[in-house]
Amino acid sequence: MKRPPFRPSPHVIGHRPTGWLTSPTLLGLALLSGCGDRTAQPQATTLGAVPQYREASAFDRSPSFRALARTLPPRVPTAADATAEPLDIRPDRGRVAMDRGHTRDAALQPTGTLGTAAIGPQVSAPVANFEGLSSQDNFTLYGGRVNPPDPVGDVGPNHYVEMTNLAFAVYDKQGNRLLGPSKLGDLWAGFPVPDCTDNSGDPIVVYDQLMDRWILTQFTTRGLNNPALPFYECVAVSTTGDPTGSYYRYAFTSGTFFPDYPKLGVWTDSYILTTREFGGSGEYGIGVYALEKNKMIAGDPKARAVRFLLQDGVVPLNEIGDGLLPPDIDGTRRPQARIAAPIIGTEDDGAGYGATTDALNVYELLVQWNSRPDASLTLAAKLPVAPFDSIFPCGPTSRDCLPQPGITNRDQFLDVLSYRQRPLYRLAYRNFGRHESFVTTQTVEASPGVAGMRWYEVRRVDGAYSVHQQGTYAPGDGIQRWMGSIAMDGRGNMGLGYSVVNGVNVFPGIRYTGRLATDAPGTMTLGEQTLIAGSGVQRTGNSRWGDYTSMNVDPTDDCTFWYVNEYYTAAGQAASVAGWQTRIGSFRAPGCAP
Repeated sequence: MKRPPFRPSPHVIGHRPTGWLTSPTLLGLALLSGCGDRTAQPQATTLGAVPQYREASAFDRSPSFRALARTLPPRVPTAADATAEPLDIRPDRGRVAMDRGHTRDAALQPTGTLGTAAIGPQVSAPVANFEGLSSQDNFTLYGGRVNPPDPVGDVGPNHYVEMTNLAFAVYDKQGNRLLGPSKLGDLWAGFPVPDCTDNSGDPIVVYDQLMDRWILTQFTTRGLNNPALPFYECVAVSTTGDPTGSYYRYAFTSGTFFPDYPKLGVWTDSYILTTREFGGSGEYGIGVYALEKNKMIAGDPKARAVRFLLQDGVVPLNEIGDGLLPPDIDGTRRPQARIAAPIIGTEDDGAGYGATTDALNVYELLVQWNSRPDASLTLAAKLPVAPFDSIFPCGPTSRDCLPQPGITNRDQFLDVLSYRQRPLYRLAYRNFGRHESFVTTQTVEASPGVAGMRWYEVRRVDGAYSVHQQGTYAPGDGIQRWMGSIAMDGRGNMGLGYSVVNGVNVFPGIRYTGRLATDAPGTMTLGEQTLIAGSGVQRTGNSRWGDYTSMNVDPTDDCTFWYVNEYYTAAGQAASVAGWQTRIGSFRAPGCAP
């Protein structure tokens, strides 16, 4: 794996982290020995793994981000810049299954239920719709470009915050840019761990509606070049509800394991982080971290983290796959006190990871932040789902999958990324009182050679999990729909956003659909709207797309959906082989009254 450029030369930091503290008297990782049905909760059995605890490796309070953010004048690319290959921000690791032909999708939505203007209610046209960060911003900030962008964002009462590889910006809700674009590393300027000041990537931003705080993160990468150096997840928590103000900044170490693909969620008493971890000697596992939320919000330098490492060879590979998603609370109704946080992964029996059925794996993380903390992680349920096919017919490499208009070189087809055995960000959580709902999505091969969005609503009632509904959205028009994200509003309506392309006349763009809580299960009925139509193509040799996007719900009305994703214009195509842009927009389901 290559280290991203555009950072100072690595140097040895002035302090070294101590090892993780383990407590053998506490319950560690517990896993199933069997596979239950969709509602029965099997008896868990305990393995020898134990939770590991430590305080933050470093802490400070930042100046105002308004003072840290540096905006530079635009650079004009040359002809050589336009054809230069971008840096592959995070070259892929892990196994990739070979396609063995299409397996019928048992949850594919019938075309007669898709919804049109002639049939019934429609999801709204875009309400807000404005430009986000772009590849050109990276060129201005660094003099180079990267791919993929990893676009992510969240919405608060007055702001929208966006992060990409390798920039961030703050907007008002009308799309006026209030801060940025600035380098990711500027967020940690002057921080005691210099690694955090690098522009490393894989950012995540979430808004904690319960506490009116913003949380921004990125990982570090210096350890990739120097095995003696540890890795960190750098976490900034705003001191107020103003994302342009000051932040409490923390660094939590993963030791010598590289914490790839971090995903962050808001829970009641913890910020939950999941990672895809690689050791220096070929070790692989999924990291699950809980960060001590109350102390972080208060700016306590002794905020703690607890870590579980679900390591391949100890935990069956199909039960951890290529990543797990932490829950992220939407709405103001909190989960029941001291209830476990669900963490979800997916498995496909055709992916070569050892799964014997297509299923969702539901883990439960329980943490009590006492003076002597207590934590456990259990695999609480394996929920069979309608059969799906996540292995797409790609070639010549596993990333060369989706055709674009005018592109005949298959090396420039777009990455579908469905072969990675994990759901797509976010795992959106809601507490409805009588039940709790969790929604997420993944890309699948909906019909031969055509990508679609499989989505799920999982419910927890009296501690028992079930797949309440599931569906695959692929209207049968030959358009590829992939790289999506889903959320649920306060009434139980859903919004689903995704990328679109085909090989004829649909350039890489962004669309969305939705459903009402009263609609037939497993269906997206509100038609389809375009957030932005593409007019150009990507011409990189690495084919990277995504690797994630984010659908969120506005906390002011609990029913306006906000979505961010990447797309291409003709101007972007002319500027660079990786001239991606991002678009930020909002929309509503019928009945939403802001």
